Amino acid sequence: MKIALLGYGRMGQTIEKIAISRGHDVILKIDKDDKDYDITEADVAIDFSLPTAAFGNITNCLYNGVPVVSGTTGWLEHYDEAVALCNKKKGAFIYASNFSLGVNIFFELNKTLAKMMSNLSQYQVTMEEIHHIKKLDAPSGTAITLAEGVIENNKNYDAWELDNTDKETTIPIAAKRIEDVPGTHSVNYKSEVDSINIEHIAHNRQGFALGAVVAAEWLVGKTGVFSMKDVLYL
Repeated sequence: MKIALLGYGRMGQTIEKIAISRGHDVILKIDKDDKDYDITEADVAIDFSLPTAAFGNITNCLYNGVPVVSGTTGWLEHYDEAVALCNKKKGAFIYASNFSLGVNIFFELNKTLAKMMSNLSQYQVTMEEIHHIKKLDAPSGTAITLAEGVIENNKNYDAWELDNTDKETTIPIAAKRIEDVPGTHSVNYKSEVDSINIEHIAHNRQGFALGAVVAAEWLVGKTGVFSMKDVLYL
């Protein structure tokens, strides 16, 4: 498979190593300042660029008939436009806030727990995410996905908010930035008598990168807009 990497930071470099180890060729590596490039020779593109560049990268792929996998967060105000363009062009597109196989299992565990806690209003939900100091957006896309999973499955909540909130129906998300932390996410239910916590801790970036390559392998030859649930048959 011929892969174009759109974004060549730490994630892009890790993806490159894993892709090559799985027998693929990385034919294009676009850094943040590159704007003029030919995407048409690629079988698939993997986007881990900047929030300001992601939508342009994705639309360029879709206009040129190249399947695209995006893990960039912070651009989702344009997500519906990307979906509409993908459907119009009969392209192939996967966006995920987190491509880690373990995190996507964690997403489903979070939804199941939210359903179980829906009738137990004495428990208050809080969330925390910790990432490295170079992460640009807060809260993380993964934390937002977790919060949305609770909101969809627990009748006691209808919104999330960064940091503390006085609103009982709003989930507070604490975002911390600490040197060299790949990603830690926790969902906490606390009552006066006890607490229930679920947590995912990434030990390195390998899991994120592997999931992105697996998603790219799965996407080639397909048409439509997909998620990691489709890739992992969850």
